[in-house]
Amino acid sequence: MKTLRLVTVGGVIAYRALFNWTRPAIFVGTLLVGPLFQLLFFAYLGRQLQVADDRFYIVGNAVLTASLACVFGGTLAVGNERRYGTLGHVLLSPRSRTLVFLGRALPYAANGLLIAVVTLSVSAGLLGLRVPASSVPGLLLAMTAGSLACAFFGLTLGALGLRFRDVWVISNVSVALLLLLTGVNVPSAALPGWMVTAGEFLPITHAAEAARQLAAGHGLAAAAPSLGREALVGLGYAVLAAVLLKVFETESRRTASLETL
Repeated sequence: MKTLRLVTVGGVIAYRALFNWTRPAIFVGTLLVGPLFQLLFFAYLGRQLQVADDRFYIVGNAVLTASLACVFGGTLAVGNERRYGTLGHVLLSPRSRTLVFLGRALPYAANGLLIAVVTLSVSAGLLGLRVPASSVPGLLLAMTAGSLACAFFGLTLGALGLRFRDVWVISNVSVALLLLLTGVNVPSAALPGWMVTAGEFLPITHAAEAARQLAAGHGLAAAAPSLGREALVGLGYAVLAAVLLKVFETESRRTASLETL
């Protein structure tokens, strides 16, 4: 029970403390309206180029929209502690720092899930995409898996903030790579082999595949392999984040560089 409280309540408190949106209008404009226009851009571009149908772009980009909040949120969950000089207080805690930081990824994953659901719902209404009602629970599961994997991916990048000074560069490049390598806007068959291979190890790739299968009415059984691979990717990044946080914490203590900006 104490561990669950540490992960959940601690994550929510940290989310509230580190959240930088001062007005709801900024949140809506940045995390809801912006991703929606990105989706519409690629959907209409796809219509013009006749590369794939609307479902391909709507569902794929809706899952991808979770990455903005999850990647930057997960990164700042660690990076902002160092930036504002509070990292030392966290590391002095007698509780497991691994659980403390892993718990911080959960609110950002929930944030990403909200963005993905809103984007999919609005864009489906605007562009006339019909999704079978029986597929809705599976779609929520796919978007949840993608959001969690993205949040732990962001936390892995945040762990690098214990060593590197500018985590913004890392986050921006990573979001661009997700847009390019996950196959949400270009079918995997049209991508070079090395890009497809790289995408297999990134979040969103398999969640988007599963969501497209579900939106097409193929059922949860058909999407289960993709969902399983997305879960493995998320678990892999959670473990990698925990290892990096421990290694960089130990090294930073040794070199007295925790609060160096």
